[in-house]
Amino acid sequence: MVFQEMVPWRSRSRNIGIRPSEETYPLTSLQRRMNRMFDDFFGDFGDFPLSPFGALSGGTEAFVPRLDVEESDKAITITAELAGMDEKDVEITVHDDVLTIKGEKKTEHEEKEGQRCLTERSFGAFSRAVSLPAEVDQEKIDASFKKGVLKVQLPKVPAKEVKAKKIQIKGE
Repeated sequence: MVFQEMVPWRSRSRNIGIRPSEETYPLTSLQRRMNRMFDDFFGDFGDFPLSPFGALSGGTEAFVPRLDVEESDKAITITAELAGMDEKDVEITVHDDVLTIKGEKKTEHEEKEGQRCLTERSFGAFSRAVSLPAEVDQEKIDASFKKGVLKVQLPKVPAKEVKAKKIQIKGE
């Protein structure tokens, strides 16, 4: 038996490069039809293009800031990239050993050229939560915001030093 006869899409025809027919793989045909249907439905709403599940296809997907979490002996440092935001747009809370960073990003862009005016606006809210170890001193948490970078310092509660104590054994 020739190897090419064992390959399903070449078993009916010996021509190289022939694709399987829709009769051979009906699920592939169904998948193509479903993809076309979703593309047609979500593809164009006039000047407001959408993609599935409500995300904008124009490159303005949901904003989720990146977090860096670093731990040392004395503190935990959380750094969040919040480009294009101000500190007034960000809220930080601590509740039940969970630090939550919430915010809302708003951008507006306007171009005027003669009689034409183009205005673009985008809005998006985000929320990120980080579980904190129990040894963080919640009363001494410090946050700073500089050039679109939020830095939260979470000092650890100093570990109690356990002193060794020699216990005398009493004789009878």
